[in-house]
Amino acid sequence: MARYWLMKSEPDAYSWDDLEEAGEGTWDGVRNHRAKNNLQAMSVGDQAFFYHSNIGREIVGIVEITEAGLTDPTDETGKWAAVKVKPKTKLPHAVSLKDIKEREQLQECELVTQSRLSVAEIEPSEWSIILSMAGI
Repeated sequence: MARYWLMKSEPDAYSWDDLEEAGEGTWDGVRNHRAKNNLQAMSVGDQAFFYHSNIGREIVGIVEITEAGLTDPTDETGKWAAVKVKPKTKLPHAVSLKDIKEREQLQECELVTQSRLSVAEIEPSEWSIILSMAGI
């Protein structure tokens, strides 16, 4: 069964447009144990929201996991995880963190409860609500 995720990136370092231009990218550089566990739990075909952190603070697109279970190529110790992703859909309307926080049904979303987490799990009900907010 496919699962849903949210992956944060600072757009001045790696943006949605950068991923679209590349066609596929490696999600690496994560150094938080909960985020690592989320990366390790991903399967090929899972989908994730692409979230611009710091600048914008909004969900801008959907990516699909194309390779899972990778060791982070930027980690010399071999302890950290990575996945490959490809852009699937740019959202018709970006969904801001402010708008997410204002939705009662999203108060338990990991994006809200663990705001510093760079790779978060999204429940199917949360996924549907956020898609609706984006105009999908």
